Amino acid sequence: MARSAAAATLPPAAVAEGVTHVVAEASRLKTRAIDRVAYASDASHFLLTPEAVLVAADAAEVGRVMREAGRSGSRLTFRSGGTSLSGQASTDGLLVDVRQRFRRIDVLDGGRRVRVQPGATVRQVNARLARHGFRLGPDPASELACTIGGVVNNNSSGMACGITENTYETLDSLVFVLPSGTVVDSGAPDADAALRAAEPDLVDGLARLRERVVSNPRSVEIIRRQFAMKNTMGYAVNAFLDFDTPAQLLAHLVVGSEGTLAFVAEATYRTVPILPRMATALTVFPDLAAATRALPALVATGAATLELMDATSLRVGQSLAGAPREITGLTVRDQAALLVEFHAHDDDELSELVARGAQALATQPLEAAASFSSDAVARAAAWKLRKGLYASVAGARPSGTTALLEDVVVPVDRLAPTCATLQALFERYAYDDSVIFGHAKDGNIHFMLTDRFESADQLARYRAFTEDMVELVLDAGGNLKAEHGTGRVMAPYVRRQYGDELYDVMRELKRLCDPAGILNPGVIIDDDPEAHLRNIKLADPIEPEADRCVECGYCEPVCPSRDLTLTPRQRIVTRRAIARAEASGDHALVRELERDYDYAGVDTCAVDGMCQTACPVLINTGTLVKRLRREEAGPVANAAWKGAAHAWSGATRVASLGLTVADRLPAPVVTLATDIGRAVLGADTVPRYSDDLPRGGHARSRLGTTVGTGDEAPVAVFLPACVNAMFGPAGDGVGVTEAFRRLAERAGVRLAVPDGVDALCCSTPWTSKGHAGGREVMARRVAASISDATRGGELTIVTDASSCTEGFLHLLADAGVDARVEDAVAFAERVLLPRLDEVAPLVGSLALHPTCSSTQLGLDPALRRVAEAVATEVIVPDAWSCCGFAGDRGMLHPELTASATASEAAEVRALGADAHASCNRTCELGMTRATGADYRHVLELLEEATRP
Repeated sequence: MARSAAAATLPPAAVAEGVTHVVAEASRLKTRAIDRVAYASDASHFLLTPEAVLVAADAAEVGRVMREAGRSGSRLTFRSGGTSLSGQASTDGLLVDVRQRFRRIDVLDGGRRVRVQPGATVRQVNARLARHGFRLGPDPASELACTIGGVVNNNSSGMACGITENTYETLDSLVFVLPSGTVVDSGAPDADAALRAAEPDLVDGLARLRERVVSNPRSVEIIRRQFAMKNTMGYAVNAFLDFDTPAQLLAHLVVGSEGTLAFVAEATYRTVPILPRMATALTVFPDLAAATRALPALVATGAATLELMDATSLRVGQSLAGAPREITGLTVRDQAALLVEFHAHDDDELSELVARGAQALATQPLEAAASFSSDAVARAAAWKLRKGLYASVAGARPSGTTALLEDVVVPVDRLAPTCATLQALFERYAYDDSVIFGHAKDGNIHFMLTDRFESADQLARYRAFTEDMVELVLDAGGNLKAEHGTGRVMAPYVRRQYGDELYDVMRELKRLCDPAGILNPGVIIDDDPEAHLRNIKLADPIEPEADRCVECGYCEPVCPSRDLTLTPRQRIVTRRAIARAEASGDHALVRELERDYDYAGVDTCAVDGMCQTACPVLINTGTLVKRLRREEAGPVANAAWKGAAHAWSGATRVASLGLTVADRLPAPVVTLATDIGRAVLGADTVPRYSDDLPRGGHARSRLGTTVGTGDEAPVAVFLPACVNAMFGPAGDGVGVTEAFRRLAERAGVRLAVPDGVDALCCSTPWTSKGHAGGREVMARRVAASISDATRGGELTIVTDASSCTEGFLHLLADAGVDARVEDAVAFAERVLLPRLDEVAPLVGSLALHPTCSSTQLGLDPALRRVAEAVATEVIVPDAWSCCGFAGDRGMLHPELTASATASEAAEVRALGADAHASCNRTCELGMTRATGADYRHVLELLEEATRP
């Protein structure tokens, strides 16, 4: 099999030339090699490199592009979240990004309905609905990253929704654009008349197809049988039985059509009430057969979810941080587990359901007695295991292999023998590391194969396995796709599942909606019997920090640079494209990719680590970027930053003095001076000054040797952050360092301050920039100082910037220093607040910005409790994300912060809160710049609220 096109010199973007004149802004039509390879990969095991990428502005522009593509015969595919697993979001034509500009969410009827654009994620929608007591019906495990566009186009389901709460069943109306450019709003009062007027041939053709289906008893029988289970194989031909009006019929045919019939511009859902009481049990069985035999009895109890995990799943799960206690001490041999959960309106109903579940499980051969829990922490651990299972198992695959995930469904009473035969097939074809897991309540299981899928022998083995698997599932009366969509992987088998008649109906449906065949060719409809063997992604090994990435895209919604340059997934797949190009000898492509990667991949990465919080295999792409920065750092820069580490006290004073002087000068003059410096020395070397920056701060040594009061020995060591010495407070504020000192004094708490504090730093400036020598200098100094100040680790270190708290934790751990580090917010909530007089709210409403560090440290609950002490209402914006200021990155690349904060800033401005707060000075600067409102440290507000 030939290697992917990404390994060869990329062809000219002919498709782009054909649509340039219908795109409003040329900058959104991307033809550079780095953009094309960055978008080439999705979560599937296919790899097709687009000729061009368009970041679409709105539905009207998509309509114009489709009309132009129809005239020229160009191929066109839509991409939103890119979490699809069957190849439906890949193309070698024009890839249209419908995520960046399509994220609007409108909650309607008190949460009973919600209108959503395709770029919003399931989690974002549910966060908006939760305050009203509702949620979406579809509940895919990839909710963090999967978008409504994908959920509609795949008719995604998930753990609990089954076939009663998926998009098809809970859809209120759909706005979609046909390849002709016609916009259809199925919820409009005149939807049918408007559709007939605009597309008479299409309406007549749909009527003929519907009559053809409903008048054929055999077709009706097949449809009723196959759609009584989860089914995303082929088109939703059940719509021909369920609807008889043109607009609703076509809207429901578009659901699950995987971008092959129309562009979904907006979906309005009927939502589902949230049942507030839940209980979960992770039950371990001796083997997979025992677990699947228990299913009929458990289904009868009314369980909301029954999630199956085999032995390989459990072994991988044991290695994950925060693994459930039920499996942490288990010696895994052949065991399997069921995650059983009940949902109820109240405690009495929940108790009754749990009793039923316990009774059903009491007769089963469990490894340990079933224990249902409503504890949020225990439930979260179990669900973290299950929701991240695909990426976690795939991440544990051997380096250089590809993870191929399939999902099938059979009647529940056929699940046990189906799983047994599947395991026999794994053994027959030597897929030794295969795994089975899934939604057992629905008879829906996923299984994963890992191999190179490159040589003739490997492909022949995969072909033979697939044929046997298809026969197994169809003989059991099942469907070859349950929830991941047909895509490219099962397109050759649609005819086999439905027969010639219904397959011909599907082909005619495609022809009616997309007569030029421009939308996603090769997806759902493909007569090539070996289409699923082509364009398989080959995972060339790269740097170990990111090699286990499965390109699932979970990291993308939390990345500050996601709308500016590259996401973590795209940074990784571009490294893989470079590796493929090197392996194929395409040195010109290597040079081109590496040249553009410097800015897109390295300079504009915030290295904030938020990607790790979303990654099921805990990849921190910032670690990879830091490595690249270390490798690229020149000797002059290394020497300069090493010198700065030796003289850090003076360096911070110079920075502070520079800001103070700049604050007194006309801002345009200072900005011009820095712009000249950036032009000469480089934008990644000289920070850009802007008039929203504050004056300089005060030296930390002015605190003396202790802060606070009391006759007792110090209870902790206060190590104020150098960032607060460089950047002064907002307006007339006192700054967090002084605020913390005053709070300690009022609380009667005494803390020691290390000797030579002005020379100490958490080392983040050197770590993030890749200057290892300077970091080593600072690490030695901090380790020696901390050892003395904490009396050998007896006292806790408290610092007053969340990023520095995280930095000190890493620095001391790397230096082998046994010391406890606590953020000043957590210390204030734990120690100071209980000792302070009653705190009256200082403001009515407070817009609170948690930081990436506070999130990773688990500090946000304490941050919120302190905020609630000073404000009547605390609001964390729904659009909250890392501000991207990242130390000085927001001054080196202001465009990063502007992009990262755009959505949150718009929401904050609309809120009109009385005050704005965070817990890290540079993040406060970033949010101040973005919103125009002064952000202050929350402890400054607490100090004001406790003034005598």
